[in-house]
This record gives sequence, structure tokens and C-alpha cells, in this order.
Amino acid sequence: MSTVESGVGPAPEHDIFSDFTKWGDIAAWNRAALRLHERGGIHRIERPGYDPFWAVIDHSTIVNIERRPQLFSNGPEPILATQDAIKNRRASVKALIRMDPPEHGKYRQLTSGWFNPSSLGRLDERLAQLSDEAVDRLLALGGSCDFASEIAVPYPLQVILRILGLPESDYARMLKLTQELFGGDDPDVQRAPQSPEAHASVVQDFRDYFSGITAERQTCPTDDLATLIANGQIDGCPIGKDEMMGYYIIVATAGHDTTSSGMAGGLHLLIEHQDQLRLLQDRPELVNNAVEEMLRLTSPVRHFMRTVREDTEICGQEVKKGDWLYLSYKAANIDPKVFADPLTFDITRPNADKQICFGFGIHFCLGAQLARNEMRSLFSRLVPRIEEIDFDGTPSMIRALLVGGHKSLPIRYRLK
Repeated sequence: MSTVESGVGPAPEHDIFSDFTKWGDIAAWNRAALRLHERGGIHRIERPGYDPFWAVIDHSTIVNIERRPQLFSNGPEPILATQDAIKNRRASVKALIRMDPPEHGKYRQLTSGWFNPSSLGRLDERLAQLSDEAVDRLLALGGSCDFASEIAVPYPLQVILRILGLPESDYARMLKLTQELFGGDDPDVQRAPQSPEAHASVVQDFRDYFSGITAERQTCPTDDLATLIANGQIDGCPIGKDEMMGYYIIVATAGHDTTSSGMAGGLHLLIEHQDQLRLLQDRPELVNNAVEEMLRLTSPVRHFMRTVREDTEICGQEVKKGDWLYLSYKAANIDPKVFADPLTFDITRPNADKQICFGFGIHFCLGAQLARNEMRSLFSRLVPRIEEIDFDGTPSMIRALLVGGHKSLPIRYRLK
């Protein structure tokens, strides 16, 4: 049976997917998503300035779609964008998120060894050091700070850019470009004036920077990830320029921005739910599950798009070849059919690890385990030291359609 409300026009909740301002109030977004869950797992969205698309919010349906790349393609547009932005897109790159099999598997395999458990295990000592430094930084700040900008942002930035082998003097530049790329709709972080040309200039700045890195690593290779990408080959041939730049950009940006959103969002949840904070202090062995629950409710990567390759049916709704699907990981992670009391933060939730904030299937995030390790390391060292903690002002969220989290998280605290 179709889930489209006939004769009554679009539901007011439909704009939560395409209106970036709705991401400024996550509580209201969650409530709207739950109302949509009551009416079905797929919804036809027609909004001014966008090509029509189907928003898929049912958890099990998204998992099934992700398992079937032969039927649901990443191309030609894996990210929701306006008609004008798509028409005027310039300085494009080709990242993993734009690839389908068999091309995708070949490119993913190129760096997958860097993110397997044995390779990541070599970073444990570095993560412990950064976590201790974060606690020391909080002590030095004297009881109040913006946790988002002063702790959550620099921690994963240092990790991923060190893996790439970039100099610390360039970290601030990478952060600014990342925020401009992912926060292009937010007036506080976007490159002004907002336009397809502005977005293209951000991508071009990334290309210019990594072109220099490529030349260096091809001339003087080292043991970092940038060297592997610069000298990588697929089927015996050097990686194409667009594919190489796409690889650099997705690692350098998503490799830290999503994790910092998880860290800030996780602390926000602990402050809001002091009982869960005390429970985690009493039972530190719950940290792994607590991180899964944090990721479920924060869902830093909010969606990806898929294009239907053949006529089929989704949640009882007929969809046609060429239709555009919006896979809402954020809505799926609060699907009441999967997660009891979905808006409740419960670090003992038995199925918290069913969250799909890292995607699913062949496009499961390469850096998922690294992100988990970073969050576990930070919270396992910070939580035991907290005597008191509360908000010190109103937190704010980045208003962006693809990736987002806290813009600011002002806190006051006392640590042991």
C-alpha cells in the first residue's frame, strides 16, 4: 500500500530532509521523524528547487537497499542537492561515495588495510595520549569551555591528518576547508556568498592543496596514507586525478568531522542524562555500548542518496527506474520498530549496536572502527574524572544537510 498522502498535499514534516534550518533543532527534527514513522517507511518528497525523491526512513529497508547495489546505484548523485547546485557543479572529484561495483571495491581495497583492526591497534597509544591531553586541556581551561571547538574538533583532526601524513601547520587549513565543504548551508561556516561557485572554490582549494602533496609523495614517498594514495594503482594503472582527489578529500574531511560530532553529541547526551553519566562512572565496562548509543542518537552522517536502476517496490510503494531515494540514517536510527523508546538515551540498550550511522553493506564507512576507538578512548578517560558538569549556555548545531553536529557546546564542570 502506498504511504503517499493523496489529496492532502505534502506533510509539514517533509521539509526536514531538504530544509537545512531544521537541523538547528535536533529535538524538533526527531519528533517530526517519529510522526513520519507512524505513517510509513517511505515518503514522496516534492520541495521547491529539488528534484522529487523518496525519503526512506525504515531501518530494515535501508539495510536491504544498501545490500543491493546492483539495484540501487550511488550514481549519478549520491548527495541531496538543489537542481541549481547539480546543474552548476564544477571542480568535481570522484570519491568512493560516487562509485558502484566493481569500481568501488577496487578503490576501497586500496586503503582498507590502513583501517583494519591490526593497523588501528598501532594507534592505541596515540589515542590514549590524546585523550589524556584532552583531560589536561579541560583542567587548564579552569572549569568552563566550548567542548565542541576546544576538545571534540582538534582530537580526531590530529588523528586522521597524522595518518595521512600532513604537517601540523596545515591542520587549521584542513579544518576550515572541511567546515566550508560540509557546512555550506550554515551562514556561520559557509564560504560566502553561498553559491555553486563558492562550493566549487572550496573543492578547488582541496585539489590545489593535495596536488602539492601528491607531487611531494611521488618524489619522496614516506610511510603515510597520502603516499599510498599518491602512488596507488588500480588494475595496474595509476589512479585518475579525479579519483585521487576524491580519496584525499573524503579521508581528510569525513575522517575527523563525523567523529568530532559524535564526541560533542555524546557529551551533550551525558549532560542531559546525568543518571547515565553516573551509571557509566559506576560501570566503566559499558563504554563500548555507550558509544554505540551516542552514535545512534547523533548520527553525524545524515543521509546518502541512491538511484533506482529497475522498477521495484519499497515498503509496499512502487518506485520507478530513475527514481531518487534519500536514505535517512538519522531517522532509521530512531525507528521505533527497532529501538524501543527511540529517543531515550540508554547506555545499556541491548541493541544499540544495530545503529547504522556508518552506513551498511559495501559502502560501510572505512573509518568506522577508528571513530569508535577514538570515542571510547576519550570517554573512558574523561568520564571517571567528572565530578560535576552542566551546560554553560545554549548549545548550537551546524545547519547542514549531509554531515553535521555541534557548532558549539558551552559547558561548565569540575574534574577530579
